[in-house]
Amino acid sequence: MKKFIDTIKAIWSIKELRDKILFTLGLILVYRFGAQVSLPGIDPTQLGNLSQQAGDNTLLDLLNQFTGGAFARASIMALGIMPYISASIVVQLMGMAVPYLQKLQKAGESGRKKITQITRWLTIGITLIQGPSYIYNLYATLPKEAFLMQNKLFFVILSVLVLSAGTIFAMWLGEKITDKGIGNGISLLIMVGIIARMPSAFLQEFTNRVSDQNGGPMLLLFEIVVWLLVISASILLVKAYRPVPLQYARRAVGGGYEKNIFGARQYLPLKLNAAGVMPIIFAQALMFFPTLLGSLNKDSDWATWLRTTFGDMFNPWYNLVFALLVIVFTYFYTAITVQTNKIAEDLKRSNGFVPGVRPGTETANYLDDILSKITLPGAIFLAILAILPKMVHFMFPGMQVPWAMFYGGTSLLILVGVAIDTIQQVEAYLLNRHYDKLMKTGRNK
Repeated sequence: MKKFIDTIKAIWSIKELRDKILFTLGLILVYRFGAQVSLPGIDPTQLGNLSQQAGDNTLLDLLNQFTGGAFARASIMALGIMPYISASIVVQLMGMAVPYLQKLQKAGESGRKKITQITRWLTIGITLIQGPSYIYNLYATLPKEAFLMQNKLFFVILSVLVLSAGTIFAMWLGEKITDKGIGNGISLLIMVGIIARMPSAFLQEFTNRVSDQNGGPMLLLFEIVVWLLVISASILLVKAYRPVPLQYARRAVGGGYEKNIFGARQYLPLKLNAAGVMPIIFAQALMFFPTLLGSLNKDSDWATWLRTTFGDMFNPWYNLVFALLVIVFTYFYTAITVQTNKIAEDLKRSNGFVPGVRPGTETANYLDDILSKITLPGAIFLAILAILPKMVHFMFPGMQVPWAMFYGGTSLLILVGVAIDTIQQVEAYLLNRHYDKLMKTGRNK
């Protein structure tokens, strides 16, 4: 405990780091305040049906988690940062096929700025599509008394503009946190939205266990222990990697000739889960389509089977298909993000090579073989984490669904990944401070 307090004091003593943390907390507070403000023309007291709809639908509940409950409040931040995430994914996937985007990716800082600008415009386009869908969903879900404006067309146009402005404002907050704060701003906003729902979910589970004598405090304590073990396993998944040894040749010139001298030995870390949380997001989105397909024809037997099977997130067939999709998308997204051919070219250009492997094509094939082998256990582990909320809900009868959702899936991996990334940035500041004092005074304070 004393070491933890000393670390907090060290963080607070660095003015630049302290200012960044306070700046980040201030913008997060602004974002959370915006999530509590309802759309103009909506009666906040009539939103009970919307909250129930978000809880009954898996995809809507996921969106509600990412927005910190703003979706179920009909907030001006109801779409949150998700349109920007969708635009980023689309631009990243198009970068594999569109030559113009490939050229921008290789153009350095100027290319990165143009890609960012394209992502922003695409975010606005996605918001203008999702906004009307969200408003018409409000009309289909809420009672007529919830709408204070009589002119429906004016309300739709005004609400779409407000939702678009809310998403753009959230995107701006995220970029400002990344530039002048600490951590990745977009990821932090998503993490804060997920954490915002944790106290109410835990309180609901606590009341369920204690008040109804449904297992009592001991079972709740056991659930917390299991939850901490799952977090530890998630940290291992995020940080695990396979080191590939590298050797760099250092060129020396002297005596009228030049020769290569072997330099320092390093390694290339190939992550066990290079795809991160994206396979779960892709698979979760696809699991929505069978239910949508089943709703098109409500009288046939196959449509009824689709609705009952894939409309229930605790159905065994739902979880089996979901896990298989996570494994497939893990391989797909890993192949997109980790390009072994480019890694081999960069190593060859910098006079680096894997000992015992020829530079170029053989190095690319060698790295691709290693990546294929380590991706399989990573994909299986990720699939288990994706369906773990359903498994835990089955293991602990009576567990409330909102609390079960924190035992795995997208929410837990985002929390773990963002927390690790932010802590590493703070540690980098502490390390710089250590070396600064070492250079100035000659001893470690």
